[in-house]
Amino acid sequence: MKYSIRVNEVKNKEGNIKGFATVVFGDSFKITNIAILENTERGELFVSMPRYKSNERDENGVIYKDICNPITKEFREELYDNILEAFKRLKEQDEEPEQDIKGDKSVEEPEFFVTVTPFEREGSNIKGLARIYFEDSFIVNNINILQGKESLFIAMPSYKTKQVDEQGKAVYQDICYPVTKEFREKLYGTILEEYEMEKQEQMEWAKNDKSEDTMKKYRFAKIDNDKSVR
Repeated sequence: MKYSIRVNEVKNKEGNIKGFATVVFGDSFKITNIAILENTERGELFVSMPRYKSNERDENGVIYKDICNPITKEFREELYDNILEAFKRLKEQDEEPEQDIKGDKSVEEPEFFVTVTPFEREGSNIKGLARIYFEDSFIVNNINILQGKESLFIAMPSYKTKQVDEQGKAVYQDICYPVTKEFREKLYGTILEEYEMEKQEQMEWAKNDKSEDTMKKYRFAKIDNDKSVR
C-alpha cells in the first residue's frame, strides 16, 4: 500500500510528547494526530495512534481506545519504524524532510472495504457506526452515520479544538478523512450502501422474530463479528 509520512517536532521540552506525524494513504486518505512519545524511563521513542476516551474503566481508571490502528504486526512495525525514522531525520536536519513515499507509487487510491452496524438510539441522530479496512492492513473505527434534515451523512472521527465559530460553538477537527472529492464520494457512498443493505437485513431478521431481545442479539452479533476481523 502506498503511503506518505510527514512529521513535525514539538518544541516544548516538558512532557513526553516529542512530535506528531501525519500519514496519507494513496494520496486519498489522511490520518492526523499520530503522537511520537518518549518513554522517560528508557529514553526511547514510540508511536501512539489517535485515541478516544471510552465509557469503560479498569483498575487504572478510564480506558482509552485507538480511533485507528494497523491491523497486522508486520504493517504496524513497518509503519511505526518509518514514522520514527522520519522523525529522526527531522531532528538531524533540523528542518522538515521531504515526504517518505512507501509502496506502489502508481496507485493513487488505496483498496478498502467497510463494515456497518445500524442501530437506533432514542434522542440521538446517530443511525449507525462504520469501520474502514484499508487493504487488510489498517482500520479506522468510530465513523458515525448521522441523520440530517433531509438525508443521512457521514461524520469522521474528530476532536474538539480550542477554537469557536461565529455562534460561539466549539470547532471540531477531523482526525482522519478523505483528501480528494472523488475518494470522499466513493468512500461515503460505499458506507451508505452498506448501511442500507445491513438495515434491510435487520428488517428481514425482525420479520421472523420482532422481539427486542432478538434485535439486541442481532446487533451484538454484528459487533462481535466486526471485532473478529480486527
